[in-house]
Amino acid sequence: MSGTTGERWPRRRFLANGAALLAVGGGSPTQGESGEPRGKTTSLLHPLTSSLRKDSIQVARAERSRPLRLVTNWYAEAEHGGFYQALATGIYADYGLQVEIRMGGAAVNVLQLLAGGAADFVLGSSPDALAALQAGIPLVTVAAFFQKDPQCLLAHPGVGIERLEDLRGKPIWVSPGANLTYWPFLRAKFGFSDEQKRPYNLSLTPFLLDKYSAQQGYVTAEPFRVRQEGGFDPVVFLLADYGYSPYATTLETTRRFAEDHPEQVQKFVAASIQGWHSYLEDPRPGNRLIRQDNPNMSEALLAYSRQALKDYGILTSGDAATLGIGAMTHQRWQTYFQEMVALGTAEANLDVRQAYTLDFLPNRSA
Repeated sequence: MSGTTGERWPRRRFLANGAALLAVGGGSPTQGESGEPRGKTTSLLHPLTSSLRKDSIQVARAERSRPLRLVTNWYAEAEHGGFYQALATGIYADYGLQVEIRMGGAAVNVLQLLAGGAADFVLGSSPDALAALQAGIPLVTVAAFFQKDPQCLLAHPGVGIERLEDLRGKPIWVSPGANLTYWPFLRAKFGFSDEQKRPYNLSLTPFLLDKYSAQQGYVTAEPFRVRQEGGFDPVVFLLADYGYSPYATTLETTRRFAEDHPEQVQKFVAASIQGWHSYLEDPRPGNRLIRQDNPNMSEALLAYSRQALKDYGILTSGDAATLGIGAMTHQRWQTYFQEMVALGTAEANLDVRQAYTLDFLPNRSA
């Protein structure tokens, strides 16, 4: 029977550990000398070796009797609402799927969970996918639920900070992960400098004490926390609205799993899309399961987060405006990849099309 588990997986970025996972799922991606895929095959992904195929078929038979396991990228929250909603309302069951959702936490390496067979799907982002591709890890993104990355910078009102560029020279509290994601973008496009960075440790206190500072956050969470702890509404700069273009809350699996279980992957994508539509309409079933997994999550924050998802068009803007929730396009991936190459965070010789596939989406771009 479908269900959740309150087990808290430690969460840790896999970037430094990618090399250790090279052997998982059939080896590193294959590409032609030009960087384009070698050629069309009958498989939706590059073929695996025959020995791996025999092993994976045996594993596939054993896996049919157990639930699909989704590991999220943080503790249960509204940002995972569509998946919990699909579980709570029986949408996954309607598609003939048994599903189990497991929470991420403060230090998870989701790729290790995929590699070790402890997860079938994980939630990630475009930067994660490029980092995995660069490390030779056989991961593939099959849907992108957040068209806009919720990453934002927060500033104090009434101190002359009205534009993102007004933060140049100001102290900004950021996490180490910023160096591999949005900070190079801010540095190149808005003239930020590394001297501005201050270490962010999940506490709002340093930001609240210095009204001329800024800090990172998610538009779906930190503005609410600032209001609760600081007593004011911060100035919010959603980086996606300033040209920062990755997909977020992407659904990722291994190449082997996508090849061996295409029907399950397609059903899981379709059911999750339906779950998000349902959650945006009436989140109560999903919220009950979220709070069951994460009792520290308040109803007030859940309500705020869901409304922010709608107000900022996190799920429904961009490609999703015409192709529907979960959509991805070749053009968007290529544009993001080229931007990261220009910023020096991705290698120019990568074949970005091996980081994702559109084959499981109900509406596909050309």
